[in-house]
Amino acid sequence: MEKHSLPMSDLADAEVLRKALDALAKRLDGKPAAARTAKRKVDLRRAVPAAPQDAYLAATRRATERAAPLLAEHGEPGPGLPELRALIAARYSHEGLATQPRQILVTSGARAALALLTAHFKPRVAAVETPTYFEALHMFRGTGARLIGCRVTTEGWDLDQLDAALAAARGQLAYLVPDFHNPTGALMSPRVRRTVAELATRYEVTVVVDETMRDLDLRDEPEPTPRIRRAILMGSASKAIWSDLRIGWIRASTALVAELSGHPLAGPLSPPPAQQLIAAELLGDLDQVLTRRRIELRRQRDYLCGLLDGDGRWHFTVPPGGLTLWLRLASARADAIVDRVREEGIDLAPGPFFAPDAALVHHLRVPYTPPLHVLDRVAAALDRACRG
Repeated sequence: MEKHSLPMSDLADAEVLRKALDALAKRLDGKPAAARTAKRKVDLRRAVPAAPQDAYLAATRRATERAAPLLAEHGEPGPGLPELRALIAARYSHEGLATQPRQILVTSGARAALALLTAHFKPRVAAVETPTYFEALHMFRGTGARLIGCRVTTEGWDLDQLDAALAAARGQLAYLVPDFHNPTGALMSPRVRRTVAELATRYEVTVVVDETMRDLDLRDEPEPTPRIRRAILMGSASKAIWSDLRIGWIRASTALVAELSGHPLAGPLSPPPAQQLIAAELLGDLDQVLTRRRIELRRQRDYLCGLLDGDGRWHFTVPPGGLTLWLRLASARADAIVDRVREEGIDLAPGPFFAPDAALVHHLRVPYTPPLHVLDRVAAALDRACRG
């Protein structure tokens, strides 16, 4: 059999990639900055869990060892590495939603997925939850879409407002986060999901579901919840694995994936092949990573809840999953509390940040993603801020 070797230029590229991945491994392998100083600035405006260091380092090494063939290819963006698309499709199928690899389009994160969908559909009106993921609000506002809100609390979705919002968005788009909703942590019931599907059909609304938090089920016995029928699904590795692994995806019909793949933004919004290769290594054994992630998050959630429980200055419901507590302040305004805790080196996001109408002035999102000693500091800062 004739053997083929890579040209010298490709071997050089492989060495550059190897060095870059080694540098990343060294950065991950070091102690978290929070462990080096207790008084460093803490930015909790984004809920970002730490990387699973051992698993990520091992995946990086395995990806590096088999990256050379990628460097011999043209490098042009496409719908994603076949291996990665197949792994993502298999996870959907395993959960009861039969999916072919050609129904998957890989993007550089969930935000990129939503940006591509927004550019494709160009909605004039978008039904969104109140509150909702702030990046989605920024994206829709950037396109000039009119936002129609539907109230969500830690107890769930307001069905009357849901009906009204989808009716107002007739023929347009709805963006929903039914799985451990960001920021409330609420989990949409199967009955409400059926209602959403019925309303979407009635009002001819395209439903885009953000499943970024879906894997972060912190219940004692996690189990998949039925999905909203005919919805376009967005997923991401950023919360389950690590935020710097910029891998997201869209699960849709084969026809829509083909259309999205041909969009002018599809290339710029696609991730580098090397990152896709690392993601494929991790997704191949994701259950082990998720088990550890859930144990860690459950511990941090319960610890923060214990620090904040029983205080009349705020109220909250322990979320069944996700990354954050959604605090309802009894009397203080969230923006005032945010200003006060910032003076102690802690940044939090106030409720209006997540509202399409700048409401929710007495709400505050508090992530439980940092280590326990940082949560101590956050709780103490909130205590002092609410005294003032």
